[in-house]
Amino acid sequence: MINRAILVGRLTRDPDLRYTSSGAAVATFTIAVNRQFTNQQGEREADFINCVIWRKAAENFANFTHKGSLIGVEGRIQTRSYENQQGNRVYVTEVIVDSFSLLESRSQSERQQSNSNSQSSSPSQGTKSNSGDNPFGSMMNSNNSSSSNTNTNTNDADPFASNGQQIDISDDDLPF
Repeated sequence: MINRAILVGRLTRDPDLRYTSSGAAVATFTIAVNRQFTNQQGEREADFINCVIWRKAAENFANFTHKGSLIGVEGRIQTRSYENQQGNRVYVTEVIVDSFSLLESRSQSERQQSNSNSQSSSPSQGTKSNSGDNPFGSMMNSNNSSSSNTNTNTNDADPFASNGQQIDISDDDLPF
């Protein structure tokens, strides 16, 4: 049987890091994941998925992420239930995270956070990022910093930007 979940989205709030009585770190957080389709008003809706991460990974996650961070997580879906103070049975479904990835550089994440803080209304969902907001740009730039290549602007250019050349693709070239 298979129980794997892979999610990519933004944190809705800062991770909540706590410690158990035995000293194990546990962080809880919620990821907003955009749906693939739009509603009748043409807006993209999002699902808000609760996640839990344990031990050293929880401490690292809490140290390197904040509200608005673009992250990828992999884990398993788990359900549990408990009885609340009113005596009602409460069911909880959450993703128990095994690993996570930071999908944007710290500067891009801070820029995203400052943009969302400066907007008085709720941020629009499903907007496309600028061509300079390449989530892999920091990895490519760090690899080139030790090389003898003097042209550092090559990684900042958008390879799909219109540079006057026409791309000739027929339906036979597409895999679907």
